[in-house]
Amino acid sequence: MQKRLPSVSLSSYGVGWSANKRIVIVALVVAVLLATATTVAWLSGNGNGRQGPDHAASAPASSPSSSEAAPKPAAGSGSVPKPPQIAEPVAYAKAAAQMLWSYDTRVTSRDQQLAGMRAWMTGETTYADWASVLGQVPDPVLWSRMADQDQHATASVTEGHFPSAFKQALADDPSAITKAYIYVVTVNGKQQIAWKKGGGGAEERAVTLAVQCRPNHDCTLAAIAPSVTQ
Repeated sequence: MQKRLPSVSLSSYGVGWSANKRIVIVALVVAVLLATATTVAWLSGNGNGRQGPDHAASAPASSPSSSEAAPKPAAGSGSVPKPPQIAEPVAYAKAAAQMLWSYDTRVTSRDQQLAGMRAWMTGETTYADWASVLGQVPDPVLWSRMADQDQHATASVTEGHFPSAFKQALADDPSAITKAYIYVVTVNGKQQIAWKKGGGGAEERAVTLAVQCRPNHDCTLAAIAPSVTQ
């Protein structure tokens, strides 16, 4: 029986928000919108998403450097879908989560995966935490091993919602969001993974995203939270 390679959700290799971006996001978003005990616990978390038994049993490969640059657009994006033109935070977060949980090493190089993911990010560098997204992608060695086994994954989203702490903070101060227009959304779903010789499996997934949706503009992805909050 062929040994299964570590399953990859592209949401379980996170290195957390980078220090500088965390300070910015906390100062401009979390400190105002999520100033509750629940959110403090979320920000201090170390994980992201739910991990299945394979993640616990196998040590992940070394995380990519947070300073690693995304490939130029000319590299293409392989199987990574283009970001949708959506101006509603929950709908965009659901699309982004499905993108994060899907990959196809048969037709997509790691550079293409990164380029495709980078296209979903906000262009406002003050709020864009690329390191939190980059950390979801396995390092080049593991990606190569996955490609050797034709490993690929599809995802379905069951629901998306604003966490209760975020909704309460907005109710307490509706004008607070008008500086950055960053919304916190938690998405739940399922990932189907497959590889050579009929191997495969399914796992439940959850992720909390920071999504920027300025008025009269399509939404973009700002960051992936280090842990999930409901």
